[in-house]
Amino acid sequence: MDSPYAQELRIAIGAVQAAAKISQSVLSDDDKGTVEKDDLSPVTIADFAIQALLTATIQSAFPDDNFVGEESAADLRANPPLLNRVWGLLVGLRDDEAKLCKLPQSPEQMCEMIDKCGFGQPGGPESGRVWVFDPIDGTKTFVQRKAYAINVALLEGGRQVLSVVGCPTLPVNPNGPIDNSTIDPTGQGSIAFAVRGHGTYVRPLLKTSGEVTLRKIEPLPTSSTIADLRAVSCYHMLDSGVDDAHEAIHARLGIPDKGCDFLAWVLRWVTLGLGLANVTVWVYKNRERTGKIWDHAGAMLLFEEIGGRITDIDGKEIDLTAGRKLTGNHGFVAAPKCVHDRVLQTVHDVLHEQGKANLLA
Repeated sequence: MDSPYAQELRIAIGAVQAAAKISQSVLSDDDKGTVEKDDLSPVTIADFAIQALLTATIQSAFPDDNFVGEESAADLRANPPLLNRVWGLLVGLRDDEAKLCKLPQSPEQMCEMIDKCGFGQPGGPESGRVWVFDPIDGTKTFVQRKAYAINVALLEGGRQVLSVVGCPTLPVNPNGPIDNSTIDPTGQGSIAFAVRGHGTYVRPLLKTSGEVTLRKIEPLPTSSTIADLRAVSCYHMLDSGVDDAHEAIHARLGIPDKGCDFLAWVLRWVTLGLGLANVTVWVYKNRERTGKIWDHAGAMLLFEEIGGRITDIDGKEIDLTAGRKLTGNHGFVAAPKCVHDRVLQTVHDVLHEQGKANLLA
């Protein structure tokens, strides 16, 4: 794919390939060094190592850029055995894997790289270039040896311009439905990527012999109707959503089932971006609940580049400049552009009917 971001794309893909090797080395380990964070979500040694690798690699190539990521190194500094395990993952990369990226030179530099993201802020429209990382989205399923994703996004002035998502468990060309238990029978996995204005593509995650084949995702039909909607959702698996509203919205739209039931938000955006579904709706239980930038930035571009529209449930565009949390928005409504307004109106109708209008602005 020719684009003004060819160098950024090449470096990000190489870093994601090396990151996938780290994740796969941990995936089969019963002890993944899991730590519970203050928000009760888990983090593993793979999360820490991958965030350090991504930051060190991209900073080396683009030293003036800034970074935002999910993790900080506080738990590592407080736990030397855990720190040594994370460092061991980086130095354990084979030479052919390590040449794709730039590695930290010491455990302390590794922690510095992690914290460069962990304390980073996306900034406003004048913030310049900011990379956003989710080293492992779907940590809960990762520890179960199920689906997860490695998310890399580049923002310019708070606007998504590049997305690279590594999906080690998902095939390039799924032959049927995919879910948290899907395993690529070839063992290759896939990378979904997009550049603003240049479309969405998918390729094998692991390079094999011969030329790497890229597949461009076909745009959504401009004649899509409500009858064409296919959902990706995650009901009765998270405590943050209003499941009875979600199910009523599906029923009102005539959507027969939940479709790809992914826990990780990045994988939901990948599912939409690859055309395996074309609608998702998420209403949080209260207005104080918000998304986190690393779960959505970049990955949303995959769907937008094939003709999808994404807003919150109030109809506002998603504001990636608000901070590490998407405090300017509540929930998500994603659908083909030509039916998005109809889906959004259905969300409003159902919430009013269920006495939940307080969840709207």
